[in-house]
Amino acid sequence: MRGHYNGLKTALLLGTLMGFLVLIGVFLAYYTNNGIFILLFGLIGLGTIAYSYWNSDKIAIRQMNAYPVTREQVPGLYAIVEELSAKAQKPMPRLFVAPSMTPNAFATGRNPENAAVCCTEGILQLLDEREMRGVLGHELMHVYNRDILTGSIAAAMVGLISSIGQYLSFGMLMGNNRDNRTGALGSLLIAFLAPLAAGIIQMALSRTREYDADEDGAELTGDPLALASALNKLHHGIAREPMNPRNRKAEGVASMMIANPFGGLKNAMSTHPPMQQRIERLENQARQMGQL
Repeated sequence: MRGHYNGLKTALLLGTLMGFLVLIGVFLAYYTNNGIFILLFGLIGLGTIAYSYWNSDKIAIRQMNAYPVTREQVPGLYAIVEELSAKAQKPMPRLFVAPSMTPNAFATGRNPENAAVCCTEGILQLLDEREMRGVLGHELMHVYNRDILTGSIAAAMVGLISSIGQYLSFGMLMGNNRDNRTGALGSLLIAFLAPLAAGIIQMALSRTREYDADEDGAELTGDPLALASALNKLHHGIAREPMNPRNRKAEGVASMMIANPFGGLKNAMSTHPPMQQRIERLENQARQMGQL
């Protein structure tokens, strides 16, 4: 496992998102002449981080309506995760299956000791054992690199900022305070631009984490081409059976999944790198390992 500067990336992401929340508070304080909003939005941000920290696994599993599975129910899946966890000398996460035919998988949890890996019913039908091993290696490295906690908190923060932005834009447009047009304009700009900027930052860092998990997962399994084959199948499988982009619960988990579950519908702001680039990087890794 490589460090990939994850600590620095995490600090940058969470610090920036907290900054956006405080900035919203600053503009509201200016607009209303009440400094309490700065403290209020700072506390909201800290509360969101704390809640996401302790409940990230429960939130994601509940949003996907996933159910726990045992060794007896999914012996092949269980055996792969058990083997790869032992190879990494890390705790084995709990296993869940989501009742969705969109082929995908994700990991969640605040640390390796409290983690879960979830596969959809669709991915279990689509991939063979070797390809599933590649996917599970990727998800386990998200857990062991501690990407999942940061991703869960970031998703919650971006959602919060977006919701506040929508509320502010509605409130300012409905307001009648014409004596403070500068403050109103500034607040409107923050309302629209803060969620966009927060989403772009989350997207950029999430993409690097996907590349890292691809590389580390392929090292763990020793088979980059298995993951490359799985990603190719997922790309086409999701195009045939995408998730509903209007499903807000699925949208909250989308950034944690191994592939963009909405297919081509939301590629412009996707938290996932282009699939072809991921496959090419894995093929290059296979060449370096003498497998091509």
